[in-house]
Amino acid sequence: MVAVILLATLAHWFSWLHPEAGLLYLLVVVPIALLCGFRQAVIVSLAAVVAHSWFAVQERHFAIATDPANSISLVVFVLVALMVSRLSARVTAHARGAEIGERQMHDLYEFTRRTLQMNLHMEPGQELAELVHEIFELEAVAVFDADLHEVYQAGFWSVDPQEMAQNVYYFETSDDDPDLGMGRRVVRLGSVPIGSLVVRGDTNPLINNAIASLIAITFDRYRAFANESRIETERRTEQLRATVLDSLAHAYKTPLTAIRAASTGLGEMGHLSPGQANLVSLIDEQTTVLGELTTRLLTTARLDAGEVSIHVAPLSAGSLIEEVLAALKDRLASMKVSVEIEKEELVLQCDRQLMVMLLTQYIDNACKYSHFGSTITIRALTVGAEEIFSVHSYGPVIPMADRERIFDRYYRSSNYSNRAPGTGIGLSVAKRAAQVHGGYVWVTSDEQEGTTFFAAIPLTVEKASS
Repeated sequence: MVAVILLATLAHWFSWLHPEAGLLYLLVVVPIALLCGFRQAVIVSLAAVVAHSWFAVQERHFAIATDPANSISLVVFVLVALMVSRLSARVTAHARGAEIGERQMHDLYEFTRRTLQMNLHMEPGQELAELVHEIFELEAVAVFDADLHEVYQAGFWSVDPQEMAQNVYYFETSDDDPDLGMGRRVVRLGSVPIGSLVVRGDTNPLINNAIASLIAITFDRYRAFANESRIETERRTEQLRATVLDSLAHAYKTPLTAIRAASTGLGEMGHLSPGQANLVSLIDEQTTVLGELTTRLLTTARLDAGEVSIHVAPLSAGSLIEEVLAALKDRLASMKVSVEIEKEELVLQCDRQLMVMLLTQYIDNACKYSHFGSTITIRALTVGAEEIFSVHSYGPVIPMADRERIFDRYYRSSNYSNRAPGTGIGLSVAKRAAQVHGGYVWVTSDEQEGTTFFAAIPLTVEKASS
């Protein structure tokens, strides 16, 4: 305002014409519009017109209202003030938005950097909540991990956010409430919900989406790391277990051989009473069982360690099945057995010992768990470049959840564990024997159709060792 009065005085003093004075007044109106806004610029414009007109009246002695230049000047000043103030407001808003965006990008970068440095040996939920609260300067944060069913919170909540965070996950409600300053997001890995995020404070939808995505990535990294650690631990445990089994089996071999030799010698000496003969027979029988178990343990350890060399030779499916049935004739004496071979003359390349072990395990399992009086059916069927061996029997149904794990070492199905003694080793040996040949195993089980164990073996084996 002072600048307007000074300019009006100078214009009067130097007798400037109206256009010249108007340009000088614009030098005041434009900065005022830029710095202070439209309202202040209009006030200054009115002051400039009034001040200049007053001096003109003093000099020329005519009324302000009769001079049309005053109205034109006022309109020009107001229009200039309006345009300049609007442009200034737009530029200021854009600059402020760019500054806010830059700060938010910096916060997102910092959040990403800190999440990558997190210790994934620990559950990340609580640290994530605290990082979001600290970096984005929010009032309160809640993070729900659906896998662990745990809600982690940071900042001050006037109400318990657990139910709120869980509802966001269960009802999949992602929204923003500007009135309450709340943001809710479902944390998704792809399209699968794995948790939720609830924040209260000064933020925007895009930032909320980005935070939820980074939390999902961190949850996924934690689970992947946990799985990797678990697999590595299991691998080391299995390696140690295999080493111990190998050592024990070797250690048992020598005394078992001595016991078997002694029991055989006692039986051949003769002059034994019936009771003594029964005891010697029992010793010999159980020594044989222990010998077979020890051999199986040794084979398992060597298969897992990749130390078994397979000796490939031509062998027909019929002769292979006959050999196994002959070895199990005592077990099968009270059983009904049916053998179905599609092509008797078909010859496959395989390791005889390993294939005998595989089929022996399948048939021995059928003997243990089949219903009394039912038939055990052994089939050999050619499908493409594979020979499919199967052993079918009627017994307890294997639950769906157990059909993969039943081939894991030491695992026994809940429907089987109390029906017959076992170690849980045999089927894992059968699986590894098939895999060494480049084949695979599986099982089907149904109350009406019965249970069938399958082994698919390639007709030719390319590698001679595993």
